[in-house]
Amino acid sequence: MQELSYTVSFTTPAFLSNAEQQAQWRTPPFKALLRQWWRVAYAADKQFQVNIAEMRREEGSLFGQAHEGDNRKSLVRIRLNHWEKGSLNSIPSSGTVFHEEVGKGGGMNIQTNVYLGYGPINANKNAIEPEKQTADLWLGFPDAHTKKIAQAIQLIAWFGTLGSRSRNGWGSLNVSPQDGILTFKTLSSLSLQGLVRPLHECLQLDWPHAIGSDSKGILVWKTTPQTSWRDAMRELARVKIAFRTAPYFKFPQAKPDGNFHPRHLLAYPVTRHDFIEWKKKNGRLGNHIRFKVVKEGNKYHGLIVHLPCRLPEELAQSLRPRPQELNIWQEVHKVLDDKNKTNLTRLQ
Repeated sequence: MQELSYTVSFTTPAFLSNAEQQAQWRTPPFKALLRQWWRVAYAADKQFQVNIAEMRREEGSLFGQAHEGDNRKSLVRIRLNHWEKGSLNSIPSSGTVFHEEVGKGGGMNIQTNVYLGYGPINANKNAIEPEKQTADLWLGFPDAHTKKIAQAIQLIAWFGTLGSRSRNGWGSLNVSPQDGILTFKTLSSLSLQGLVRPLHECLQLDWPHAIGSDSKGILVWKTTPQTSWRDAMRELARVKIAFRTAPYFKFPQAKPDGNFHPRHLLAYPVTRHDFIEWKKKNGRLGNHIRFKVVKEGNKYHGLIVHLPCRLPEELAQSLRPRPQELNIWQEVHKVLDDKNKTNLTRLQ
């Protein structure tokens, strides 16, 4: 049995809700996060030539499953030293950002926290307080699985976020080894070697399995250093608005027309702009561009990572022909690389 121990905390408020929708330290979200990044480690181990049925069998035997009469307990043990509730009852303001599509003509300033955290912010949910509430996390698993689980934890340390609206940077997880031996690598192009796949190849599979790359490098960007997590969140909001409102992604008219447009591929649903065929089937599409706030020294920066994947067939069958997904994502990357619009730097 391999055993690993970490101290975990958050750099931004975490909406890690329990059954009463109150913020609380709990092990199930950590297991789900480990499972999610384990799949990326698995794909890399297979050099992205994944037999889905084989992966599901291995995943089920390791993390447990309950289906088709083949019920198995998880071989992974996870413990937290406490399950305390979140102590942050009021989320500090992150200021405002300008959004050209809001308001009556010409745009207006909007609240950063609401833009990135619509739902828990509007509902005044409490949260686990960043940098103050910590927990000890213990993992135990069979030795044979050490390589992929260790790699998954490394990926979590770089990119992991937890809880509601975590893809927008809320619940940015900080992980520190307790034994001083299992230190993490610094995030760089070199340290991501083997986990990266060209964008056009990523779009061959319909699940997030690799960090994307293109002719300019790996699809990971950083904001300039900021003095607080709130400033870093405001930078991330500014970046998200920049690519969502770029000319290529503008809707042809302010009123919804019910048709598909490239903006729908970035994430769905889109407020006031339903694509009628996806609305009929209650279609949902998660954002493949993920945000995290990372603290280095006494500074904070926003981290943006793209795990590209193909549009699921369930949604794609409403579109004939399929949208040019490669072109659409290249347009997003064009904005992220535009220093005048986003002031981001690619990971070196």
